[in-house]
Amino acid sequence: MNKLHSAFRRLDLNLLLAFDALYRHRSVTGAAGELAISASAFSHALARLRQSLNDELFIRQGNRMHPTHRADLLAGPVLDALRILADGLNLWEPFDPRRSERTFVFSATDYTSFALMPALMAQLQREAPAIRLRLLQSERKVSNEELAAGRIDFALGYDEEHEAPPAGIESMDWLTDDYLVIAASAHPRIGKRLGLDAYLAERHVIATPWNEERGVIDRVLDGMGLARRVALQLPSVLAAPFVVAAGELLMTVPRHAAETLRHAAPITLYPAPFAIPPYTLKLYSHSKYAHSDAHAWMRERLRALRPQLARKAKQKP
Repeated sequence: MNKLHSAFRRLDLNLLLAFDALYRHRSVTGAAGELAISASAFSHALARLRQSLNDELFIRQGNRMHPTHRADLLAGPVLDALRILADGLNLWEPFDPRRSERTFVFSATDYTSFALMPALMAQLQREAPAIRLRLLQSERKVSNEELAAGRIDFALGYDEEHEAPPAGIESMDWLTDDYLVIAASAHPRIGKRLGLDAYLAERHVIATPWNEERGVIDRVLDGMGLARRVALQLPSVLAAPFVVAAGELLMTVPRHAAETLRHAAPITLYPAPFAIPPYTLKLYSHSKYAHSDAHAWMRERLRALRPQLARKAKQKP
């Protein structure tokens, strides 16, 4: 017997909906309410699920249902399977954003999430209040396999080399930005202007979300026969301005990040004292989902946000 069929014969697939709801709500009452069944009926479904999988799955502690280790391992695959199945069944169904409860999955770094999500969520709350977004930490610049398999809908990444995407992967330039240098407002050696000599004399913070040894700024300096001194390498852009504000380090970041984070930390913004190719934030998706009404609708929402972010990127420090 096919192993896939054998696994399903032991399990009522409706029970996976109960598992997913309880994993998210951690409450029998909340999960039952989502599925529009009584708490008693949900408890019965949970008992059947425990018997089928031979594991407690959830343990009550006070008013909360806490997942077991096996439940934690199952949660991701169950959610992915339910999403893919729902997308397949709804592929030709009319998509109504005002009523849809669809979950869109994005792969992003902390900075690309920061660049997109505030504006996108504000728009969705007005146009599609029941739609959910799920963000996964990006482990590579383009998640080709995850896009092709439908495990993620869109990937946010930046393109420094301007390489053509792999076959089947579609890309859209979502935000083009220039770079600014940030320094502590009380930096003892930098005044109203930042020249190249002063830039190179200071030490720097860099962010490398995929653990790269070096980034585009260092490659530009290489081409000029110059080098900067790196004092701190971080996986996150968002922590860096607070490090910069507390000391004497510099950091070169996209303008959108600098303009936004200047309100959260006492930093001063300076034009970069040498030419740097523009930062391009790209949106990747897979061509085989392009005909989906839901995908097409979300792509249009993302396109509609570009002018708003572009205006902010053109502001001068």
